[in-house]
Amino acid sequence: MNEISAQTRADEILEELRRQANPEAVQKMAHYGIQGGEVLGIKIPVLREMAKRISRDHDLAGALWGSGVHEARILAGFIDDPAHVTEAQMEAWVLDFDSWDVCDQVVGNLFDKTALAYPKAHEWSGRQEEFVKRAGFVMMAQLAVHDKQAPDEPFLEFLPLIVREAHDERNFVKKAVNWALRQIGKRNDRLRSAAVKTAEEVQALDNKAARWIAADALRELNGRK
Repeated sequence: MNEISAQTRADEILEELRRQANPEAVQKMAHYGIQGGEVLGIKIPVLREMAKRISRDHDLAGALWGSGVHEARILAGFIDDPAHVTEAQMEAWVLDFDSWDVCDQVVGNLFDKTALAYPKAHEWSGRQEEFVKRAGFVMMAQLAVHDKQAPDEPFLEFLPLIVREAHDERNFVKKAVNWALRQIGKRNDRLRSAAVKTAEEVQALDNKAARWIAADALRELNGRK
């Protein structure tokens, strides 16, 4: 698909999305911290069905992302081709993240399937921008769930990063740090033991966010066989 036809198709999809706008749902989404840009209030299952109908299209994904429309950006993450995603694109998109759901959906449906997933988890976890840092830890959590054939070592390497950043009090960051720790620990017995040890190390930090991260993770990990 060339650039002109991709933009034309994107415009058609944006019209379709706007016809389904739900202002009442937008208000409910804002209550849960989902905001930023033009939000239409369309549910994720509806976007997934649209993505199945559209199929993979890298150029179209770029055009949809460029619209700035909240749901169009989530849809872009569904339809983009991981094999065509470049580092420049990942860096540009991650800086555009302005809501936790766009962050989580794009990372979990697209970025974690790219060749740069593990390096970006390391890199972004050390960045200071709230949603960039969240993206780093969401990447760890999503890889722990989706990359079932990966060895333990990459996940063991994530654990010191969790300790390093457990002090961050920002809600969207600390929840992602906790998510990463729990998902790593749920992969197998070896990683569960390592994650419990990491949680205990985090728990010893003199920080409110760290204590919450550790307590919540230990509650789940210690309850697993």
